[in-house]
Amino acid sequence: MEAKQSDLRMRVLMFPWLAHGHVFPFLELAKGLSNKHFHVYFCSTPINLDSVKNSLNNNKNDNYHIPIELVELPLPSLPDLPPHYHTTKNIPPHLMPALMKAFQMSAPAFSDILADLKPGLLIYDGFQPWAARAAAAQGIPPVLFSTSGSASLAFFHHHHTHKSWDTFPFDAIRLKEHEKRAMIAAGESIKVKNVDDGDFIFGIFKLSCEIVLIKSYRGFERKYMDYLSSLCDRKLVPTGPLISHGDGDDQDLEVMKWLGEREEGSTLYISFGSENYVSNEEMVEIAKGLELSGVNFIWVARSPAGEEAGSAAVPEEFEERMREKGVVVRGWAPQAAILGHRSVGGFMTHCGWSSVTESVYYGVPVVAVPFKADQPVNARLAVEAGIGVEVARGGDGDGVARAIGEVFGEGREGFRRRVGELREKMKMEDEEAMDEVVEELSRISNKGRSLILQQ
Repeated sequence: MEAKQSDLRMRVLMFPWLAHGHVFPFLELAKGLSNKHFHVYFCSTPINLDSVKNSLNNNKNDNYHIPIELVELPLPSLPDLPPHYHTTKNIPPHLMPALMKAFQMSAPAFSDILADLKPGLLIYDGFQPWAARAAAAQGIPPVLFSTSGSASLAFFHHHHTHKSWDTFPFDAIRLKEHEKRAMIAAGESIKVKNVDDGDFIFGIFKLSCEIVLIKSYRGFERKYMDYLSSLCDRKLVPTGPLISHGDGDDQDLEVMKWLGEREEGSTLYISFGSENYVSNEEMVEIAKGLELSGVNFIWVARSPAGEEAGSAAVPEEFEERMREKGVVVRGWAPQAAILGHRSVGGFMTHCGWSSVTESVYYGVPVVAVPFKADQPVNARLAVEAGIGVEVARGGDGDGVARAIGEVFGEGREGFRRRVGELREKMKMEDEEAMDEVVEELSRISNKGRSLILQQ
């Protein structure tokens, strides 16, 4: 009986890049599709699939079986790259080129997976053009899913097309000179071979069948979505924010009990994601700014991979002095529960796209501290939308204190009102977004099936 029901479902293979910031938006999309009568195969390395299994097992809100089948991608064995480094989480930065090389070398194994599963379509990520080519060669329509926002993709696509950082038609989005240099260096370090125009980030749009799925919504990024669509000649289909809500046990944690004793809107949550690490100098700068600001805080302080917990440390004397004002968390923290708590009035973040969308989803203004990649663009988008302030870096904590003061001071109601308005738009679009995704994917899958039958 189960097999017959599975046969009636549209079968889709989802294949994210090996970063948790990509894997989990793909997983949330997989859950949404499975609830709309898709049978989902989810392909990644065993170390990433372990995290996916934990997430699925901890999802206590589901009282039925989610039809998601996990498919292991075997990466070749390379010196200095054992299986526990077959993910970007906690990998030492100097091993990233080896991980990218191993990922590219897995292309033949992935082609075999396609041939074995014969899905109706492939949903692929921006780091593997070879996956889209392999699917198309087997008559399987490939569809790109971008876990980045439209503003950053439009900005970098504009640069790729016009060879200029400074002619982007929306003045709010600009890079500083050191950010331009870092972006060029980062692009050179992750080049992927054998793409038509030599640039995998934007050549990969051409491989997507008619549409591109994007983790966003029109109420926040409409003008950037429209411009990106014109640049890449594909219809952009927003998926909504794809927020992961945790496992429901967060209220038992000490940090949540502490937060429950704080006044409404009085606390700053500080986290820079699972793959960003702050230098000792930046730790000191943030600590000084926090102390000057006088706000309550929860600070998630992670250490670089391969170093002991707390090595890039919150200054001990600061932690002792501020014991009544704040909590330092080393390791995991229940981010969804914290952002959704009434006592949280601001989110100091690196402005990874998932963090920005979470901030809007929970109605929390942003204190932006971007580091790399799309983060500076996302920070400037938040400032343009009036939902946050970017920290002026490199001082003695004054810039940190000023930014916090803007979000928690006299203008706080303005920030809260604007982020609340965006939150309402996001939630209104959320369910409709998934219906549009299903409609477009069904159309493309049926079209691909017709072409195969005609051959």
